[in-house]
Parts: sequence; C-alpha cells; structure tokens
Amino acid sequence: MTDVASAGDRRPTVLVVDDTPDDLHLISGLLRNRYSVKLANRGDKAIEIARSNEPPDIVLLDILMSDMDGYQVLKALKEDSRTQIIPVILLTGISDMDDEQKGFDLGAADFITKPVSPPLLWARVATHLGLKRVRAELDGLNEAIGAEVERRMAEAHAVYDVTITALGSLAETRDDQTINHIRRTQRYVRAVAMVLRDHPRFASVLDEGSIELIYRAVPLHDIGKIGIPDSILLKPGRLTRQEFEVIKSHTTIGRDAILTAERALGAGSPFLRIAAEIACSHQEKWDGSGYPEGLSGEDIPVPARLMAIADVYDSIISHRIYRNAMSHDDAIRYIRDGRGSHFDPDIVDAFLGIEDEIRRIAEAHPDPVGEDDGRVIADMPR
Repeated sequence: MTDVASAGDRRPTVLVVDDTPDDLHLISGLLRNRYSVKLANRGDKAIEIARSNEPPDIVLLDILMSDMDGYQVLKALKEDSRTQIIPVILLTGISDMDDEQKGFDLGAADFITKPVSPPLLWARVATHLGLKRVRAELDGLNEAIGAEVERRMAEAHAVYDVTITALGSLAETRDDQTINHIRRTQRYVRAVAMVLRDHPRFASVLDEGSIELIYRAVPLHDIGKIGIPDSILLKPGRLTRQEFEVIKSHTTIGRDAILTAERALGAGSPFLRIAAEIACSHQEKWDGSGYPEGLSGEDIPVPARLMAIADVYDSIISHRIYRNAMSHDDAIRYIRDGRGSHFDPDIVDAFLGIEDEIRRIAEAHPDPVGEDDGRVIADMPR
C-alpha cells in the first residue's frame, strides 16, 4: 500500500517500510506534519517505489519482515545505481551490535530502535536528509568544477596545438611546403601507430597516450630548417656535398632547440622528449645509412621511425622547388623498395596494410594548386 503526498507538496519524501500495520500508522503519523510520506508493507513493494520515477528522499526500513527482511531490501537498494544514493535508516526492535554491523556493512545510514522515540526519529531523519542535500550540492559543484576544468584544459590544448603547428609551419613554408604537409603527416603517423599498438614489438611504447603525444609532436619534425640558409634550403638543383652537410644539420638544430626548451621548464617533458627524438632522428635509416648519427635498427626511436615513413611518402607525392610531385603508386613503390633498408620492415608492412586510408588522408588535405615550373629532378626527399 502507498500513501502519496499531494502533487503540489515539495517537502522531502520519506518511505516507511514495515509489515506491521500499527508501526506503519505510528511512524507515518509522526512524520506527516513535516514530510510527504509513502508507505510499503512488503520489501518488494518498497523496492518498486524506490525505483519509480518519483523515488523517496530517505527510507525507514524495518529489519524483521516476513517476505524479504530489511537486510535483503537494503542490499537490493544499494546494488542498484538508481537507488544506491538514497539514505536508509534501519528500524529494529532489538539493539544488537552484530545486527548493526551487518546493516552498516550493507550501506545503512543509521539505526533507530523500536519503540520509536519521536524526537530521536525527527532528529535522525532531518540529519540524514540534510547530509543527502549537502552531498547533492557538492556533487553538483564538483560536476560544475569538473566541466569548467575540462573546458579550460580543452582550450589550453587547442591553443597549445595551434602554437606548435604554427611553429612547425614556419619551418615548412621556408622549404616550399604548406601547413597541409603537417596535417597529412600527423594523420599518417597516427594511422600507422594505431595499427602497430598491438604488435609485439611496439605494444610497450605505442599506447593511446604516447600515440597522442607523437601526433602532437609531428609539426616540430623540421623545426630546425629555420636555421638553414635560403640559398641552400631553396636551391632548385642538386646540392653539393658541403651544402648537403648544412641541410643535414636541421635535425640537430631542431633537437637542440627543443631540448633547450625542456631545460627551461626545469622538468622532464614526455612531449618534448618525443618531439626531440622526431626532429633529430626522422632522417635516420634502418640500415644505418641515414643522418645525423647513423643510427640503425632498434636504436632509432619509434616516433622517428614512424615520422620517417610518413615524411618520405608525403614528400614524394608533394611538389617541391627541387622536384615535381609523383603519384601515390610511385610513392608506395618507393616505400616498399625501402623495406629493411630505409624503413623498419614492420612499419612498412603496417603502412602498406592501410594504403587506402593513407591515400584518403592525402586526398582530404591537398596542397593549394600552383603553377608547375616544369623541372623534374631525380633526387628523393631531402
């Protein structure tokens, strides 16, 4: 049976659960002047009311009932996400420490011993309703604070990423490249890394967090080109040996600049460490014939290995002042031919395995169409 307050009554609602009619009448009579009251004479009925669209604010629950005892009802309420926040005060005719411990272990908020003392009943109900209200206010405040923190962090990340991309684009545009080169290589790198994250050789270094850091560090891969003279960087013909040595220094210039920034922070930065690895080692080759340090195989950091294949593919399909763009198929052949010599074999396999996705990324972020000067130079990407 249920006794529901009038629809316009905004007072807190107390659900009283007891299979003894006299006790239901007594307790409800003590509470009606202060609260809206609902009554249930069975455990299953109490659970149904608690799970309804208009749940009670607090439950007074008798322990000794014939169909379901109070402990069973309490357990059901606390195991249900819809009802677990409702405070439950257990009513008992016998004060026993073990019974109280069992009730508290199940999530009871308090105990009241029968026969009920009216002042004690009013005080306990008011106290737990007050605590529930404070918890709700704190939850609301925490949610609002969490949302504001999340908003500000998202805003900070956006500003951070834009700044990094802007810095990277300064270097790229000096080499006749566009910001879309950064966008494309970021997406190539992330796509390949996602394929490799379950690979035995890469699972320990390519988790979701590290892949995101690598993605965000890609724009800084050629930041060192800012230190290369235009006469060399923009030379349309074949470079001399001395000029090529200057070009090669962009890797160490970029690395040193990033490490200087990390030292200025006064603390280690995983992002800057990855950015430095990419800047320094993305021109290294699997067989040790790359630069600046001639690293080979596993000695080349994984982020730099990923960057190497993305950068080379994108350079081949893009127009440069010293070379016209080639086709996707030409780039794929070059990547395949470089398996085990220029590139990590497993990274090549992953790259080729998502060739269609790589092509879609390239097509989704094209460079602006410009005039072709007609030059065809055989050199591969610098």
